[in-house]
Amino acid sequence: MAEVKTKDRVLSAALAAFGRRGYEATSLDALAGELGVRKQTILYYFPSKEALLEAVVDQAAGEMALALTDSLARPGRAWNRVEAIVRAVFRLAGRRPELLGLLREVTRLGPPAATRFALALGPLIDRATGFLDESMDQGELRRQDARLLLLVAYSSVVGAATEVEVLRALGVEPTARSLVRQRAALLGFLRSALLPA
Repeated sequence: MAEVKTKDRVLSAALAAFGRRGYEATSLDALAGELGVRKQTILYYFPSKEALLEAVVDQAAGEMALALTDSLARPGRAWNRVEAIVRAVFRLAGRRPELLGLLREVTRLGPPAATRFALALGPLIDRATGFLDESMDQGELRRQDARLLLLVAYSSVVGAATEVEVLRALGVEPTARSLVRQRAALLGFLRSALLPA
């Protein structure tokens, strides 16, 4: 039981550190110090820093998939489901900004971490694309490039949650209230892009 708890603590601390400081800026020694364990304890569970990153990516992808799957599976009109998905991602951004910070970091690192993340979320992205295309075919949503639309929404949410200095340069102090305003702005953009006239 203690072994599982320690492994979970290492994963949680690594996710937070990689998401906030970045992968290269986080040493296993510093991580061990934060956890109050020896570096060898981390290496017992994860034989290298790369193996730790892989486990963190898998955990983050699973957490994101869980948050989005529930919203995507909701019954109802297409726009209500789009809105539920956006709200779920913003809730995740507000509750776990380090998770979206990790997503940004993994994208910056490129392969193999980015590839691993993309493969883990691939089925969910395919499902979301299929839902959008089907809703467009049925006339519930205006015809758009579904994958490009997902990319725009993803970039908006990740930027709102992780690009603190960019937001400050634009005069937006990152707070819970500003996150709500950014969510409303993204929903307004998506509504005008997707709802038929």
